[in-house]
Order: sequence, then C-alpha cells, then structure tokens
Amino acid sequence: MTSVAGRAGGRTDERVAAGGLLRRLLIRPELGAVVGMLVVFAFFASQSAVFRSPAGIANWLDPAATLGIMAVAIALLMIGGEFDLSAGVLTGTTGLIVVTLATRYGLDVWSAMLVALVVALGVGFCNGMMVTRTRLPSFIVTLGTFLMLQGVNLGVTKALTGTVQVSGLRRAAGFEEARAVLAGTIQIGGTPFRVAILWWLLVTAVATWVLMRTRAGNWIFAVGGDEQAARAVGVPAARTKIALFMTTAFAAWLVGSILALRYTSVQANIGIGQEFIYIIAAVIGGCLLTGGYGSAIGASIGAVIFGMADKGIVFLGWDADWFTFFLGGMLLLATLANRLVRRYAEEVRR
Repeated sequence: MTSVAGRAGGRTDERVAAGGLLRRLLIRPELGAVVGMLVVFAFFASQSAVFRSPAGIANWLDPAATLGIMAVAIALLMIGGEFDLSAGVLTGTTGLIVVTLATRYGLDVWSAMLVALVVALGVGFCNGMMVTRTRLPSFIVTLGTFLMLQGVNLGVTKALTGTVQVSGLRRAAGFEEARAVLAGTIQIGGTPFRVAILWWLLVTAVATWVLMRTRAGNWIFAVGGDEQAARAVGVPAARTKIALFMTTAFAAWLVGSILALRYTSVQANIGIGQEFIYIIAAVIGGCLLTGGYGSAIGASIGAVIFGMADKGIVFLGWDADWFTFFLGGMLLLATLANRLVRRYAEEVRR
C-alpha cells in the first residue's frame, strides 16, 4: 500500500521523520542516564562555582575515568547475561603483582605489567570456563573468586612485607615512562587532566563499536537475551561469555596498573567493594540485571554521575556519608526507568 508521503513525490513528512527520531531516542537504554547526568550537573553547578570550573571538571572526571573503564566492561558482561563480583578485588591483585615484581624481584615496570595482564586474563578465563562448563550462576562463581583473591592479596602481601602494603614502585626501571602513558596528566587550556580519561574514552568507543557494529556485538546481545535461542541459531555462546569475562579482567588489569602507577604503592585490600559500584554505574547507564539490554555509553554516563556526585558533595561541604544514600537512590530510580524504557521499546517493536 502506497503511503501519502510516497504519492507526494517520495518525500517523507517532516512530522513523521521527527516522530521516528524521537521514538528512537526514547528507546535508547542510556536515555535515563543522560537525563540524570544533566540534572546532577545542573544541581551541583548551580551550588558551587568550583564544580563547574575547568579544575573542578578535571577533579570529578578523574574518579569517573577509572570507574568508567570498569563500568563499561561490566556493562558488556551484564548485557551478555552475567555478573563478575571479582572485578573489584582483581584490580588490587594486578596492582600488587606489578608493584611486587618491580620492587622485590627486579623486573622493569613494563614486564611486571605484562605478567599481571597474563594473570588477570587467566582469572577471567577461569571464571568464564567455570560458568559455561558447570552452569553455576556467575554470581556464585565470581563470589568464590572474589574470596580467594582477597585471601591471596592479604596473605601474600603480609608474607612478603609483614604489612598489608607494597610500596616503592617509583624506584623501579621504566616507572616514569609507564606512568606518563597510563597515569600522567595532560594540559588542556592550562588545566591538568588525567591521561586515564583518554583511556576511558578509548575503552568506551571500542566497546560501543563492538556492540553496535560487529558480529560479536550481536552475539553479546543474543546470549544475554536468550542463550538457548542464540545457541540454536549458531551463536558461540560459551566462547562469547568467556571472552566477556576476560574483557572484564583486562579492564581490571588496566585500572589496577593505572592506580599502582599513580600512587606508587598498593594496599592489599584495594578494590574490595568496588564491584558493586561498577554494577550500579552500569545499571544507571541502562543495563538490565536480566541481560540482553544496555549500552557502553550509558555505563560511562553512569560513571560520570558517580564522579560528579562524589566530588560535588565534597565541594558543597556536605558529609561524605550522603554519597552512599545518593547511590542507593540513583540505583532504584535507574532500575525503574530502565523497566519503563524497555517496556516502551518492546511495545514500539511490535
């Protein structure tokens, strides 16, 4: 049946085009996060001149960067229908490996980072294999990994140093070069910004490209939406999930290395509890706990909201304990918003 627009010389009614664009925007998973980010920014910017200054922006983008790297990786995993509760403590494990090998066993920083990367990818591979082979919930598998890594971090660090900290990375060979690449600063308009922000943007861009433009992205959405149906049409579900766990481990290695190079020392308990922050950022960004839906950009926006709230509360002189209240409220609101957006998207596609 020929449309009215088609009979009128093939031109599309501008109202129809605008309606189609609006509809596409409304079903985007990161819509709620964008609105939340604008509201949070407007509130803190109206209350604090420091918050909206270049130095203030650099200040709250700093925690957003390291959180964003992990949140993007966790978002991919959640879209694939799985969780990783060991991601936070693994950042500590990789940092400890880097500092320990470089300060106590004579390796240069780059070699120590390479060893830490291999260990991290091994942990991710084991998590993925356990989940896909045993069919145990990833919550249980990675909780076990979390507890084991926590014990190893504390036990090995105490055995080597007699304390819960390894330090002295600044004296290791290759430190200055590695720090400049991963943990240095760049000047923008006379204001120093952390190099980690660039790594965060790169990770977000690559993850978005993978999700939206590649066959692997289709596989991730498929295994998260309905794994059995995905297997039936030839999707390599097991390989996809193992790759996602290894991606999360890679992100943990990157963040762990950045933090180790920035502070030149690592506490054995670093990263514990951060896994929940990563999940919250991904959920705020539009990921569903049930899998099959979400975006990397949304997870990054969730990290920005975290950074703005974290530093904005300090700039306003509030008690820092209000930050956890804010996180809980944002998690609940984001979950409700995601349900509404997903429901609307399903109605639109019918």
